[in-house]
Amino acid sequence: MNAADAGNPSNTGDSPGLIPFSLDLTLDEVRRRAEVVAALGADWDPVEVLRGEAEAYALLYSGLDAEQQRLHDELVAAGVLPGGGTRTDGGPGEGPGRAPAR
Repeated sequence: MNAADAGNPSNTGDSPGLIPFSLDLTLDEVRRRAEVVAALGADWDPVEVLRGEAEAYALLYSGLDAEQQRLHDELVAAGVLPGGGTRTDGGPGEGPGRAPAR
C-alpha cells in the first residue's frame, strides 16, 4: 500500500487509489437563483401568479355535467387530481396542489 492509499480505508492493496475531491457549488447556485429572479423581472408578483393558476384550474373544471362531476370527485378523493377551487363561502379553497384543510 502506498502513501496515497493509506488515508482511504476503501482501497485495497491491489486496486488503484482514488483521490477524493469536493466541489462547493454554493456560489453557482446563488448566481443561478439571482439570474432566475432577474429574468422574472421587477413586476413579477408570485401571489398574482398563484391566483391566476387557481382561476385557470377552476375554469378548467367548471361546467361539468353530472357524470363528469362524479368522475372528477372520485379522482379528487383518490388523490389523482388535487382538490380545491374556491369554497362555497367565498373563502380561499384548497386549490391545485394543496393538501385539504383539516
